[in-house]
Amino acid sequence: MNKPDTSPATDRPRAALAVCAFEVKPGAASIRVFPAGEFTAPRGAMAGTGPWFMDEHLAGKLTARAVARGLSIPVDYEHQSLLAETNGQPAPAAGWINERMLAWIPDEPGAQNPGLHAAVTWTPRAKAMIDAGEYRYLSPVFEYDPETGAVLDLLSVALTNTPAMDQPLYAALTARHSSHPQETPVNETLKKFLAALGLPDATAEADALAAVAALKTQAADASTQIAALKAAPPDPAKYVPVGVVTNLQNEVAALKTSHEKAQVDALFKAAREAGKVISPEYEAHLRTIPVAALKGVLDGLTAVAALSGMQSDGLDPGKDGKPAVSAADQSVMQALGLTADEYAKGKRS
Repeated sequence: MNKPDTSPATDRPRAALAVCAFEVKPGAASIRVFPAGEFTAPRGAMAGTGPWFMDEHLAGKLTARAVARGLSIPVDYEHQSLLAETNGQPAPAAGWINERMLAWIPDEPGAQNPGLHAAVTWTPRAKAMIDAGEYRYLSPVFEYDPETGAVLDLLSVALTNTPAMDQPLYAALTARHSSHPQETPVNETLKKFLAALGLPDATAEADALAAVAALKTQAADASTQIAALKAAPPDPAKYVPVGVVTNLQNEVAALKTSHEKAQVDALFKAAREAGKVISPEYEAHLRTIPVAALKGVLDGLTAVAALSGMQSDGLDPGKDGKPAVSAADQSVMQALGLTADEYAKGKRS
């Protein structure tokens, strides 16, 4: 087999999936998930027998991809995490691989088990079964380049005693991780997750992870800004106490009232001097008129001659011998809500 091009500039190729098996040793500090160089499945594989290829550069890219996801790599029993949706059975973890604890051991003289190793935190149940010999093999599920056999990604690992998997399981796994998103069935939980991110159901894994990373960055920035606001004391120059604002509002209202009173007093002074207002009672009636309309009403009043003594104020008598009411007086009556008799009485008093 030709050794694949593993230069850093090589784009990630279209991936295929495989499941093979490697032996797990009781009490080992770490497990080897891929050997260095070319390898095949010692006890068969889900599809094909390889050969596949792993080297230090590919191991570095795989590790970086796992770290970017930010999720521990699960170790389950008999690939149950892949079967849970179809058989309805629980898929408990046998252990977890810290994505930051993947390590490459180079193929050098004296090196033992060169390849990609991973530290696993086993559950007590899984550790007991390994120590008792109830489980002997590890079965990694990985993506690889179908043309070169280069290993691209580690998806999960299973404890198993029958690593040669059947074709239906491979079909289900391939559908889940297909490079054609429009053909990939998405479970309801994942749909809800993508919807919460504002992404369509067919969103690729890398794009979804990038969206999550962006949200984490935004949340971190927001937290930093909130912390800065909490830590910084308020600037007195930018704020005014409530009491000061209330006092200013009261002072403005008082000034406005005083100004309006001065205007009204000036208008009635001029009206009195012109002989238009001849009694305090009449003036009191007129002072109930809104300030905005008062000047127009006073301007329309007819001046009363000091010695006229005519009840009709010089107008022709109206019906029943009562004096006629001028247009100006009618305006005042309407503004005050007075009858003609009430108005005439007010003017005479």
